[in-house]
This record gives sequence, C-alpha cells and structure tokens, in this order.
Amino acid sequence: MDLFQRPPADHATPYAPLADRMRPRTLDEFVGQEHILGKGSLLRRAIEQGTVGSLILWGPPGTGKTTLAHIIARSAAYNFVAFSAVTSGIKEIKKVIEESRAQRGLSSRKTLLFVDEIHRFNKAQQDAFLPHIERGIITFIGATTENPSFEVVSPLLSRSQVVVLEALTEEDLLTIVRRAMSDREHGLGSTPLTIEPEALLHIARSAHGDARVALNALETLANATAKPADAVISLAQAEEALRNKALLYDKSGEEHYNLISALHKSMRGSDPDAALYWLGRMLEAGEDPLYLARRMVRFASEDIGNADPQALQVALSAMQAFHFIGLPEGKLALAQAAIYLATAPKSNAVYTAYAAAAADIRSEGALPVPLHIRNAPTGLMKELGYGRGYQYAHSHPQAHVPQEYFPEKLQGRIYYRPSDRGFEKIIARRLLLWRNRNKKKQQ
Repeated sequence: MDLFQRPPADHATPYAPLADRMRPRTLDEFVGQEHILGKGSLLRRAIEQGTVGSLILWGPPGTGKTTLAHIIARSAAYNFVAFSAVTSGIKEIKKVIEESRAQRGLSSRKTLLFVDEIHRFNKAQQDAFLPHIERGIITFIGATTENPSFEVVSPLLSRSQVVVLEALTEEDLLTIVRRAMSDREHGLGSTPLTIEPEALLHIARSAHGDARVALNALETLANATAKPADAVISLAQAEEALRNKALLYDKSGEEHYNLISALHKSMRGSDPDAALYWLGRMLEAGEDPLYLARRMVRFASEDIGNADPQALQVALSAMQAFHFIGLPEGKLALAQAAIYLATAPKSNAVYTAYAAAAADIRSEGALPVPLHIRNAPTGLMKELGYGRGYQYAHSHPQAHVPQEYFPEKLQGRIYYRPSDRGFEKIIARRLLLWRNRNKKKQQ
C-alpha cells in the first residue's frame, strides 16, 4: 500500500479494536485537552485554518496524540505518513523524504510526517529530519510520553512547537466510554448491553487518564458478556477485567476532604506509615496524582518551612518526577516525598509569619516605603532624599548593618519567630544576634 495517502475519511474497519473505531475525526468529537483545543485557542484556530506548523506532542499514553495528528492532517488535506521510531531508521527516513518530494511535485500536496515515540530515535536519526523541515518538504509532528527537553535534540525542538497534553480527567473518560456504549455505527450501541453506573465509573477511574485503557477494558467486558437483551456489565465484572477493586471515594464529596485531611495530619504528626496509607487510599481510588503533589508542596512550606528547607525541593522534585514518568511508576516519587515530609522536623513559623504580615497589610493599607531604601535612578529623586542614608550591608562585618527597613508605622514588628527544630535552630541564633544589634542601635 502506498505510504502517501489522505487521512482516512471513515473510521477504522468493523474488525478494528474499539479504541480505533471510536477515534475522533474532528475537533468537535475530540474529548479533553481544553487548555490547548478550547474554542478560540491558538492551536485550534491554526488547525481549523490548516496552518499548523511542526509540533512535538508530549503527554501520557491514551491522551489523543495520534488522533490529534490525524485531525491536523485531515484539516489541511495533507498526505499523511505514520512513522514508528520503534521499527524505522535513517534508511526509511530517506525513503519517506524522497517520496514526499516526489508527491509535492506531482500533486502540490504537502506531507505530514507523524513520528510516534520520537524519543526512541537517537540524535543522528532525529537530526535527519532537520533540513527537510526547514525546506518545507514535510510538516513534522512527533509524539512522545517522555519530557522532550531531555529526549528530543535541541535543533528539532527549536523548529517545533511543544504542545503538552494532559491525562484525561475522570469526566473526560466517562464521556468517551458513554459515547462508545451509545454509538451504533462504530461503538457498542447496536449491542443489547447495558452497564451499571458503578462499573462505568470504575472503568473511568481505573484507566488513570488513558482513553485506550478505558475502551479496551469496555471491549473486553462486552466480548465476555452474554448477549441477551438484559445483559448487564456489573461492577464485579469491571473489577475482574481491570484486576483491581473499586474503592469508596467521591473526589467531589466529603470522603475526598476526609482523606486529604488524614494525609495532611499524618504528615504533620510525623507518622510516615499513616501518611503512606492515606496517600495510597487516594491514589488507588483514582485521585489526580498532581493534586496530591500540589498538596505536599503546600505542606512543605506550611508545616516544615525552614526547619528543613530541603523539604520544599523534595516535594517539587516529586511533582516533576511524576510529570516525567507518569503512572504507575510515578506513585513511588510521591510516596518518597510523603515519607520525607512526615519525618522532617516541623515548624509552622513561615505560615504564621506570613499570616501576621498579611494582617498588618490589610489593616494598615499601603504604607510608604522609607526614603532611605528607595532607589534613586534620577537626579530629582536624589534631591528629594531617595536613597539618602542607606547603608550597603556588604560593606559591614558579616554583611549585616542595623538599619530600619519597615515603614515608620510598623517599626519594630517581628513576624518570623523560628522554632528550635531542625535548621530553624540555626536561623534563630542568627536572628537573635541581628535583632540584638538593632536594639543596641535604638538605645
């Protein structure tokens, strides 16, 4: 079969897997990724106008990278060539480019080259695309589940727009599965089969943002279920097909808040075992892992702060690690962070200090900056006293000089009172020395 063809006008054959048969053909059928494909977005307008340039589509499996490439090709009537980095090399690249050039001469139609798993190509293979992208012989779209900053060569990155796709939400997956159940032409709508709401929800939650996993599970259940008119897919069958139990958990209800409270308080109470349990309860029930990562970042500042400044870095690194490797392995990065946070020395001094400062701001309003710590970039400002009397800290021993930095109305305020735990014990000694110097100057 000729490699160069228009994107298929119809869905996959009736014998294709359900996930392929239900692949969207238009942006209106596409579910999810509103942050990049919402009405009026730049990418959506470019697709509708047929003016999309080379792209790197980065996102977890089953989020629509291949589907989006097909839609882009169809919108501009490109020759569409799907190319797998797993099975192809430079020889195949050269052949594709030669045929692309020939097709351009014969029909004036451009070629969209879609390279799945671009991160599996080595540097030389990736570099082979560059001159042909620059000359406009091909429009290049690469898809990857790995961070392109690490896996795609810089010259290719600089010639492509990186588009980040996110894991589909539970609501997105419910929409996709319901559509498959009702679609009579390409889905299961002509099958005398119903599904319990609990089973539908379990499929959506257990798919972890991957539409292909959800549709494959649904197809497995449909094939294994008898076909009489009263055939029903039950929760028990869905659990068996997905090999995991449905956990009692409503992400928008009271149980959600109960569990996140339990996780937070277990870490605050320095109990790593309980923290792991509540973290696992939420992850295994389908909670958004990045929501949990964000909560741990907040916890690192609110409940640990400068008692262990490294805690914030650990929490942020766990969030970045999860972005990098995704599910299921990314759960371990979150677990590592939860254990670290639970066992770190605790202090809420940063939290209480900011709250006190914010209270003064609300009650006192926008107090003027003292003249001596204002910048004076112009002669007029210097004449008005801006910067007059300011003492440069680095010109003094230990880079400290007793000097007032507060507005006059708030002079002497102390917000930050470090604990005697962890690194804050060192900070407390340092602050005591500086504050004593300030008092002596005022006497």
